[in-house]
Amino acid sequence: MAKKSEIDARHYDVILAPHITEKSTLASENNAVVFRVANDATKPQIKEAVEAIYDKKVASVNTIVTKGKTKRWRGKPYKRSDFKKAVVTLAEGEMIDITSGI
Repeated sequence: MAKKSEIDARHYDVILAPHITEKSTLASENNAVVFRVANDATKPQIKEAVEAIYDKKVASVNTIVTKGKTKRWRGKPYKRSDFKKAVVTLAEGEMIDITSGI
């Protein structure tokens, strides 16, 4: 279990933004919230950051690395950046409203 800590600047370096899609909205019905996180963030760091920033109890953290696609623009190829998502499942009775500010 992550220690109770005060909000630190490094917590904002771990959690970059909420990831709002249809699938993440459906996951919110099961006490899950999806965040874009730093590529080098670990599950314990993500758990500690969410508990510190939102002051909620986290049950589990699952991470997904999405590889960047190769695209073309004006005939020239380029590659989108890789990014990491974290599906944070909250404890029973907890809820985070990501549409409001923190």
